[in-house]
Amino acid sequence: MAATPALIRELRELTGSGMSDCKKALEETGGDIKKAVEFLREKGLAAAEKKSGRIAAEGVVGLQVAGNKAAMVEVNSETDFVAKNADFMTYVGDVVAQVLDSKSADAEAFLQEKWAKGSGETVQDALKGKIATIGENLNIRRFVRFEKTTPGVICSYVHGGGKIGVLLDIDGPDSEPVKEMGYNLCMQIAALFPRYLNVSDVDKDFIESERKILDTAAKNDPANASKPPQVIEKMVEGRLNKQLKEICLMEQEYVKDTQMTVKGYVESVSKEVGAEIKLVRFACFEKGEGIEKKQEDFAEEVAKAMQG
Repeated sequence: MAATPALIRELRELTGSGMSDCKKALEETGGDIKKAVEFLREKGLAAAEKKSGRIAAEGVVGLQVAGNKAAMVEVNSETDFVAKNADFMTYVGDVVAQVLDSKSADAEAFLQEKWAKGSGETVQDALKGKIATIGENLNIRRFVRFEKTTPGVICSYVHGGGKIGVLLDIDGPDSEPVKEMGYNLCMQIAALFPRYLNVSDVDKDFIESERKILDTAAKNDPANASKPPQVIEKMVEGRLNKQLKEICLMEQEYVKDTQMTVKGYVESVSKEVGAEIKLVRFACFEKGEGIEKKQEDFAEEVAKAMQG
């Protein structure tokens, strides 16, 4: 059977592959749609493996809160154009939904799970299929999952259409003032990127390392040459405490009222609702954070393509 326009259109709708690829697949398989799908899948997966070496630093952070559970995922793409694609956004939503009920501890284990939207394939297989369809390297980079077993709420915030995502777990009454507080603090987390909830959560080795760095810097400063050791020690501790306040959420100034700390803000809402409120944990993802993006001159890229 010939590769008729009707068959080509049907194969394109089934696979999302290009017209020329569909035409070739039908010619190679004698017009057998089922075999043509398999042909394209094999070809597509091979292409996906080749694309997997390319840097994927764009993408989105997707999240979902459902009752006492919440999930947040970073899925990367190579370009911002693909990150805004409706098909890609639907895929991210499906990934988040699966993470919500997953028992996997990390992305590596998650990729080996059965894909909930498929028929026997793994999450890894589905990802490779999506790479083949979209034509860019994609990566499920990381995820976090919260599940509450105590009274309270999980608040969330997404900034810039998925550029930054925040989840905040709060113990306390499930009331509007608490939800409003949670939303405000999620925005603060997105803006100031604290690393820890409380000073007590900060790694002791990190504190000692910072103390040594500040101490060496203070002693090497000519302006401190005549200052006694106890003065320099107090100076170092002061600078260290300032750093800790910047990286610990509860110690930060509350951005909407800098006359109080976040701790003070939580206490004020606690008084308002007449019940104890406790921030349990938070997570903040920024898409592409820590990924080195490949910088290439556009004119050079065009020249390379013409030479190829």
